[in-house]
Amino acid sequence: MTTATTDERALKVLQREHGQALLAFLLGLTHGDRQRAEDLVQETLVRAWLHPEVFDAPYESMRPWLFTVARRLAIDARRSRLARPAEVGDGVLAVTADPADATESADAVLDVRAAVRGLSPEHRAVLIRLYFHGLTVNEAAADLGIPAGTVKSRSHYALRQLGTRLPGYRPPRRTAVARPRAAAAQ
Repeated sequence: MTTATTDERALKVLQREHGQALLAFLLGLTHGDRQRAEDLVQETLVRAWLHPEVFDAPYESMRPWLFTVARRLAIDARRSRLARPAEVGDGVLAVTADPADATESADAVLDVRAAVRGLSPEHRAVLIRLYFHGLTVNEAAADLGIPAGTVKSRSHYALRQLGTRLPGYRPPRRTAVARPRAAAAQ
């Protein structure tokens, strides 16, 4: 079974009459990405080639049909890209430490130990029980003889202090509601 396709001469005329306008339209939709826009123009023309019945429709111009197809293709392409995880370039891999490298691990351990030693004895005791011994907040509170709320508070402030002492470390954010940044508003 063969599928009817558009005559090549009609397709060439279509491309000559509407190709530049279609490319300009798609450049706007792709934020100036010429390669992506050209790919979408080509895909739009393939759709015109696969649907010869459109040429028989009583349109004054094929441009509205072409622009509608192109816009839908651009939307589908964007959705497809957003659904995939972000790609990592070689530059990121070049500066990422090799997990098998014992030197990097030893260096990180020394940094963490030095930073933890710099904490107050109360903060250090809480972190050691929570993160190094794996105790729960209630277990650490019972072990230290202090309320669970104090364990949580000391843990919070100890992690913030570590964030200022360890290069590249940021304590996890545990807020459920995003707060506006005062610096961004200025």
